[in-house]
Amino acid sequence: MKLGFIACGSVSSDAAESLGVRLRQIFDGLSGVLAEMAPVEAAIEQTFVNRDGAATLKLGQARGIAMLVPAMAGLAIAEYAPNAVKKTVIGAGHGDKDQIRAMVKYLLPKADPGSADAADALAIAITHAHSRSWSKLEAAVARADLQVKNLQAKRSRAQRTTP
Repeated sequence: MKLGFIACGSVSSDAAESLGVRLRQIFDGLSGVLAEMAPVEAAIEQTFVNRDGAATLKLGQARGIAMLVPAMAGLAIAEYAPNAVKKTVIGAGHGDKDQIRAMVKYLLPKADPGSADAADALAIAITHAHSRSWSKLEAAVARADLQVKNLQAKRSRAQRTTP
């Protein structure tokens, strides 16, 4: 599979605003990206729970918006664990932002993620592309297995009916 870079960036909100306004800014930003880029599917990183419950809750709310926008556009949304993203992109389930950014640049030489968030988003996209390729391969193998079983059953029936 050959990966190609189209665009990257990040959507941000004004930290001085209330949570509701910030969520609306995220909604509007993501809606704009969908309108401009017209993707056919979406991928998002699963949330992890950290020690700061309030921060985890706010992250979950923002993640809800990040899932709502593509869902409203009728897009399928894939979710990936942070360790799965790191394992796909850097080869290990643990790594820092610099390692992710370096591997994203290696895998997508034309990409210039301006922020760690943009590099993370590209890493999720890379993971999704690899996952889709693997899923297609698994589906093809399953279809081939079914065809073999059907052929074997047909031959077995033919042998039983032949005198």
